[in-house]
Amino acid sequence: MTSFWQNWLKLWAWGVIIFGVALASGAFAATDALVRPIFDLLGNPFPTEPDAHHRFSLGLMGAVSIGWGLTLLGVFKAIFGLTRDSAAPFWRAVLVATLGWYVIDGYISYATGFALNIVSNTLLVAFLLIPLFKSGALGDSNSA
Repeated sequence: MTSFWQNWLKLWAWGVIIFGVALASGAFAATDALVRPIFDLLGNPFPTEPDAHHRFSLGLMGAVSIGWGLTLLGVFKAIFGLTRDSAAPFWRAVLVATLGWYVIDGYISYATGFALNIVSNTLLVAFLLIPLFKSGALGDSNSA
């Protein structure tokens, strides 16, 4: 995989981390200004006085997103050191895990009235798929 695609994927993982920081900011009144615009974009304004369960959920989701992004940075670093053929199974595992998240998160988003979140999730998955397909990382020898 070229350094262009490697840098793309590193930026992608950092985007997940930054989003996690924004979510985690909702855990505390003093820092929740970062997460409020996200709720506004989704069409459900952030509650004026969120309860402890809401704050806990945001903090937890933020921490999980930060952890997911950091884990992917480590996984990417390890995969970048492999040959294309030996890396392909690992890229497919990253893709399957991400698609599993996408389906579950999308269903929950739709079922709970936050269907617009599916748009941002689709963009996130698309920005993962682009380098995986363009670089041939999944094992397709016809890609450049």
